[in-house]
Order: sequence, then structure tokens, then C-alpha cells
Amino acid sequence: MRFVTFEAAGQARLGLVEGSEVADLGARTLRDTLRAGPAALAAAAEAAVSAPRLMLDGLTLLPVIPRPGKIICLGLNYAEHAAEGGREKPDYPNFFMRGATSLVGHGRPVIRPRVSEQFDFEAELAAVIGRTVPRHVARGDALGYVAGYSCFNDVSVRDYQRRTPQWTIGKNFDATGPFGPAFVTADELPPGAAGLAIASRLNGQTMQSANTRDMIFPVDETIALLSECLTLEAGDVLVMGTPAGVGFARTPPVWMKPGDTIEIEIEGVGRLVNPVAAE
Repeated sequence: MRFVTFEAAGQARLGLVEGSEVADLGARTLRDTLRAGPAALAAAAEAAVSAPRLMLDGLTLLPVIPRPGKIICLGLNYAEHAAEGGREKPDYPNFFMRGATSLVGHGRPVIRPRVSEQFDFEAELAAVIGRTVPRHVARGDALGYVAGYSCFNDVSVRDYQRRTPQWTIGKNFDATGPFGPAFVTADELPPGAAGLAIASRLNGQTMQSANTRDMIFPVDETIALLSECLTLEAGDVLVMGTPAGVGFARTPPVWMKPGDTIEIEIEGVGRLVNPVAAE
């Protein structure tokens, strides 16, 4: 199943995608639905049978989950990306966090801040937690807690990212985290969404091209490691790192600028497209 979150009359609404149409499931969010329990997605699909239909192309899409409880990101999770930045392959994930105000939906402008021109793209897989993960979960059980997947663009303001030893400030400018367009349930994809082509395109030119099997820390291992430390809850989002080819590592560097269009595509998951605008 594929779900979208869209805006209508100032409200976030959940929809089930059926071809070019969306079944309007009402004023609720995907996070609310997941927190209702494991059977809630199936119940939503049943409700869609009698729900009103809207054309997908006409909707204003919001981030798949507009306000996740936690957005936990991985840096340097592809060996070639670590190498292009002069880093060694990590022995433990480089975790950092995003806030909800950084998120933006498919089709909406991603905003280059007035304080920087070092505006970079990062194609990433997002995994959405479907139910509370117990502490110290076994890696072999971890994927059972993933509800589904989406596309993410971990847009980075590179000079701000490098101002401190931790990357948080360069990853949390408003409207710099495109997330969507759709949430794809885990049963539609290979376990851990492994083995999927992942790419970014800037103005139609391919900048990154890799495969999710190349992640150093795959989804199951990431969940197991996080569960050593904290409780993951329904609607939390894991943003799984980017492959090589980002703008800062090119000669000369390639920065996104107002008027550009950036696309993130993951096989079987979708294509996330955003124009770039100035603050």
C-alpha cells in the first residue's frame, strides 16, 4: 500500500494512493494511524473502499509524517561517500537528529537560506517505525518494527554543518528536508528496503547513483544499535544516509541555487521532486 499526507482546508489529511487517485481517509496523520496499533493500516485500506476520491496530481502534499516524534539520521553510511569527504569507514553510525520544522513536502520549494550559498543535496532512504521498539531488540527481529519506507533529501548547508564538531545546525534550516512523496508499506519492498537503486538528479543530470545494499549499517542493524540507547516509537523516522556524488565533493563544488530542481528517486519507493527557492 501507498499512503500520502496532503493538505486541504488547512488540515493534514491521510490518503491511500490508488493509481492516479487518492482515497481521502480524513483529517488524521500517518503517525496517528501507526500509533493506533498494528492493524490500523489494514483498517485504513478497508475504509478507503467507501472514501471519496481525489486526483493525486491536484493535491498539495505534506511531508509523509509532518511532525515525527524523532527524526534520527545517519551520516557517512555509504563507504564511497565517507571516502569522498576524506573520512574512514565508520565503526559505529554517525547519528544526528533533525527537527520537524526542517521538513517540506514533495513539490514544495526547498529554501536556500540567505546566509549561505553552500546548499547541497543528499539522496536518502527513510524508514518509518510502525510500533514501539523494545530496548535491546535483536537484529533478527528489528525489521518487524518497520511500517514502511519513503524518500528523503537530507539537504545540507555545508558551511554551517562544519562550524561545529556536530552536524546539527547545518541539517536543520527550515524547509531543507524534503520527505515523500509517498509512504510505501514494508511488504511492498525487499526486507530492509535493500537492493534498491537510489539516485539524485539536479536539473535532470544524475549526481548520485548507487544501491541501498551498499549501506554500511542497514536498517535492521541501525534499529538494534539505537535500541541499546533509546526507545523508538510509532511514527519515528530513520534517515539512512547518502551515497557518493554530493555537491561539496565535486571539483568545482556543485551547489543548488534558486531556480534549480532536485529529484531523489528510489526504486520501488518513489520520486521526490522539489524546486529550489531563495529565502
